[in-house]
Amino acid sequence: MFENPYEEKLRELRDGTLAELLVEQADFLTFREAWLKCEDRTAFVGEAGLNGKIIYRYQKNQPPTVE
Repeated sequence: MFENPYEEKLRELRDGTLAELLVEQADFLTFREAWLKCEDRTAFVGEAGLNGKIIYRYQKNQPPTVE
């Protein structure tokens, strides 16, 4: 069975073991699959970079999103 490597990376980001996570454009769908499983996914904040690269950081006290 396929294990998504981003599941572990997101746990490390949440725990503070990892300060930030760089996601390349080619890996975004794999990342998104793992991210959608997280109950606290709104705490993972992405900053868009050049050439489709996104840097994600975890912000514990992220205010709830208004829908």
